[in-house]
Amino acid sequence: MSNLYLMTTIVDRAIGKKYLDLYHENGNEVMFLTFGTGTASSEILDYLGMEHSEKTVVFTTVDGAGWVDIKKQLQRKLKIDAPGSGIAFTVPLSSIGGRKTMDFLLEGRVYEKEESQLKETAHELIVVIANQGNIELVMDAAKEAGAYGGTVIHAKGTGMELAEKFMGVSLAAEKEMIFIVTKTSLRDAIMKSVMEKAGLNTRAKSIVFSLPVKDTAGLRLVEDEEEETK
Repeated sequence: MSNLYLMTTIVDRAIGKKYLDLYHENGNEVMFLTFGTGTASSEILDYLGMEHSEKTVVFTTVDGAGWVDIKKQLQRKLKIDAPGSGIAFTVPLSSIGGRKTMDFLLEGRVYEKEESQLKETAHELIVVIANQGNIELVMDAAKEAGAYGGTVIHAKGTGMELAEKFMGVSLAAEKEMIFIVTKTSLRDAIMKSVMEKAGLNTRAKSIVFSLPVKDTAGLRLVEDEEEETK
């Protein structure tokens, strides 16, 4: 499904609302917001014209046509190409855990399925978005299917009222986003386990999707270590 993307936007916290307003104007109600801190040196920040290192990070899904339109507006209305304005980028989705989740993330928009050019990547990034306070439930389910760990960030969701329309459930605004890098061969089993044991029918109300990982550096999976010790 190379025409579906996770769009990530990273901007100075002081101007984050302008980007959220633009996305709302374009019909993107389902977004997941978190905060970050820039790690560049003060000299680099000065060179880029970035006075603040506090960032707003926004995750949302778009299709190919939607990205083209939003990109034009980011450039024309918010001057994102100017130094210090921010960055927005897309990563192709390789799978989504269930039709209801897809309808929710795309807010009912119709898309034509395409085969991803990154389908044969060796690794995948599984993203689980769960109600706050359910990290252990999610990770227990993932580990049962072969996952060895994950990274968690706290986020706040917008457009959660749409979950009842598309998914038949209510979702809390406070979220945990769990990122799990795994071998592609384990992806389906891990996603299935999370959906069954920490999915929409549980208190976690997790939604799950995955992204192709084109290449890795510094990633040494436990399975590789075990193979070398045999």
